[in-house]
Amino acid sequence: MVTDVHWLDNGVLRLGIVPALGGRLLSLVHGGVEAGVELLWRNPAVLGDDLRPLDGRDPVPNSGRMGDWVNYGGDKTWPAPQGWDGPEQWAGPPDPVLDSGPFSVSGLSGSAITLTSAVDPRTGLRLTREFALGSGASYTLRLTAENCAERRVRWALWNVTQLPGGGAVTAGLAGVRTPAVVELVAGTGNPKYTVDGETVVVPPQDVVGKLGVPDAAGWVSYGVSGVTLTLSFDVDADAEYPDAGSPLEIWLEHPLPEPIASLGDLDPPARIVELEVLGPLTTLAPGEKASLTVTGTVSER
Repeated sequence: MVTDVHWLDNGVLRLGIVPALGGRLLSLVHGGVEAGVELLWRNPAVLGDDLRPLDGRDPVPNSGRMGDWVNYGGDKTWPAPQGWDGPEQWAGPPDPVLDSGPFSVSGLSGSAITLTSAVDPRTGLRLTREFALGSGASYTLRLTAENCAERRVRWALWNVTQLPGGGAVTAGLAGVRTPAVVELVAGTGNPKYTVDGETVVVPPQDVVGKLGVPDAAGWVSYGVSGVTLTLSFDVDADAEYPDAGSPLEIWLEHPLPEPIASLGDLDPPARIVELEVLGPLTTLAPGEKASLTVTGTVSER
């Protein structure tokens, strides 16, 4: 396996994608190569600025407890719901196929790429991630989950974007679902938040935990180094979503003196904010597919 890096560049945005690392987007730079701003968090302990492993070795897919996970950072796609209680839950990360396995490449150009996973025997899924750059400061990520098993499966697409901590998350509310926000995971506590009319704001804070937004209106923003990344996505008001009906989830973490035993010995490497966009739970017969599209737009503050 070769840790190839593919770059998409339109002069405004530059995307760095590594197929061997679960098809991850590991760099999103706004404003040019020399003076641009990197929006994504990636792990400087394992990856260099060229997005290749620091030890020079090709990555190896891994599995185990969350404490065994190699968190490269960036943007990746998983199946939901997450859990360890049975085959209807995705027991990752880590995961040797969908999280840390190599993705194949097709449709490569200076502004587009398609990445496809191997078939995961546990979930029955094959995931596809299609990136396309627009002419300005936006890109589109189209996700597809195909049931390659000989049985019916039920999953939701789950896209996770990791960003450096220290900023506030703002998300739109539709005003049609209650509660608007739910507490999902309290590793060291529940993240604090405020609801102001049609938005929910999650301020910077040192906590390890997750919120769900059942009333998500289809957009979430995060600012870093003078620029703001906004992710836009469709929400189906009639569909069922994982995690108390949440099309959007917000995870915060920060370094701790020791791993969190209740979370499989998860050991947070840095202050990180995750913007997590989910599609509806969908029952797929063999050969059927589900899709989700996320549009990223970068603006100057």
